Amino acid sequence: MTPTLKLALLPSLLAASLVLSACNDASTTTGAEAEGNSANDPANEVVLSAMAAEATSATDNITAEQKMIDNLAHYRWTLATATDSDAQPLTSLLAIKDQVILTFGEYQGQDTVSYSVGCNTMGAAYQLQGQTITTEDSMSTKMLCDDLNVAENRLNTLMQGESQLSLAEGEPLMLTQVTSDSATLVWQGKMTSQAKYHSKGETLFWAVNSETKPCTDNSAAMCLQVRSVTYNEQGVKISEGKWANFVGDIDGYQPDGKHDDVLRLQRYKLNTNDRSDKDALGEEYAYVLDTVIESAVAK
Repeated sequence: MTPTLKLALLPSLLAASLVLSACNDASTTTGAEAEGNSANDPANEVVLSAMAAEATSATDNITAEQKMIDNLAHYRWTLATATDSDAQPLTSLLAIKDQVILTFGEYQGQDTVSYSVGCNTMGAAYQLQGQTITTEDSMSTKMLCDDLNVAENRLNTLMQGESQLSLAEGEPLMLTQVTSDSATLVWQGKMTSQAKYHSKGETLFWAVNSETKPCTDNSAAMCLQVRSVTYNEQGVKISEGKWANFVGDIDGYQPDGKHDDVLRLQRYKLNTNDRSDKDALGEEYAYVLDTVIESAVAK
C-alpha cells in the first residue's frame, strides 16, 4: 500500500507570501492617504527597498534549495563511511555498506527520501531549508529481516529529525550527512539512468542463457543469448520469444556463465548527447538492469 504523505509548506514560501501580502497592503491606500504621501518620500523608498531585498533573498534561497533537491534526486546514494559522535565506526552499517542505499524523490508534490539496508524500504517526507533536511514520521514495509534488523533500526533512527547535508563536487559525487546526534554518514552518488538519459525507461523482461555464442558466423566476439519474456497482470509468465544474439552491454549485470537468469530491465532511447565511445557503433538503446527476478543453475 502506498503511504500517504503529509504536505508541508517550506518556511521560505511562507516568507515570500508574507512579502507579497505586505506589498499589496502598502499599495492599497485611501484618497486622503494618497494626497498626504509623496511618491518620492525617502521613508517609502527605504521600506520598498527593504521589501524588495527580502523578496529577492527568499527567491535566491528557494532556487538554491531546489537546485540541491534536484541534485539529490538525480543520484542513487550508497553508503561509503559511517561514524558515531565519537568518530567510531558504525560497524552494523559498514559491514553491509554496499547495500545501504539512499534515494530522493517526489510523491504527490512533496519531496520524499527513501532508504534501505537490503530488506525493508523505509521512507519519509522531508523539507529542506538551506542545508538542513528535516524528515517527518517514517513509514516502512513490514518484512522480517533477521540478521539485518540491527542495521535497519540503526539507519532508521539516524534518518529521523534534522540532519545537515553538504555535497562535494567531483567524480563520484559525495554527500555528507551529519545527523542530529552528531553521527556522520558519507554517501557516494551514482547518477540514475533516468537522469543520465533524460527520459523514463521502458520496462522489459529478458531471459538470459548461461551460454554465449559467436556474435556472427565469422566472429571471435561472444554474445549473450537473450529472449523476451511476457507476464500477465498477475505476474504469470505467458509467452517467450526466440533466442537471439545480444550485441552490447547491460549496465549493472555481470553474467557468470553458470546461471540462467530472467532480468527486469529498463531500456532508454539514446540520442546524440547520450552516446559514449562504446555506443559509437550505432547502438540505439541503453539497457540497465533493474533486478534479477529468476536465477537457476544451468543444466
